[in-house]
Amino acid sequence: MAPRSAEASRKTKETDILVSVHVDGSGKSDIATGVGFFDHMLDQLSRHSLIDMTVRATGDLHIDDHHTVEDTGIALGQALTKALGERRGIMRYASIDLAMDETLTRAAIDVSGRPFLVWNVSFSSPKIGTFDTELVREFFQALAQNAGITLHVTNHYGANNHHIAETCFKAVARALRTALEPDPRQPDAVPSTKGSLKG
Repeated sequence: MAPRSAEASRKTKETDILVSVHVDGSGKSDIATGVGFFDHMLDQLSRHSLIDMTVRATGDLHIDDHHTVEDTGIALGQALTKALGERRGIMRYASIDLAMDETLTRAAIDVSGRPFLVWNVSFSSPKIGTFDTELVREFFQALAQNAGITLHVTNHYGANNHHIAETCFKAVARALRTALEPDPRQPDAVPSTKGSLKG
């Protein structure tokens, strides 16, 4: 399998973002978005997916965090799409139930080329510190749309909103890790009867 690395950038009047990924990494991250809680979540995404990530983002944080979070998801998804190419030789599917203290969250992924998000996660508070909890969904919507993945995330239960958000990132990370692993039984095949995973 060829090296799976790529960069993507996004520059608008609202944000200026540069992302690089190495899919076959060791989970090293270098994240700076200006949004502390989001940086922590992206660190978790990198660490548990074993995708090395560098993210540099500046945005209109004097308004709120929305544009920075959403546009980072867009750029990260675009970088993953570039890195995966034809998606040849991958496992494609994965799911996991991930526990963290009192919280349990499921993520199921199809690296299909067809973007779709099913989001069954609720928060009991609009904020985690200063971070808007609704932005967790916005990030994964942008990621799924631009990475070309079908993503289902369900929080079964949990009381602590930080834990709920963190299990979403960790569960998606672990599912991505498995879905993107090389398939030793068909290392050169596109895992689809269509012969293509480009949507």
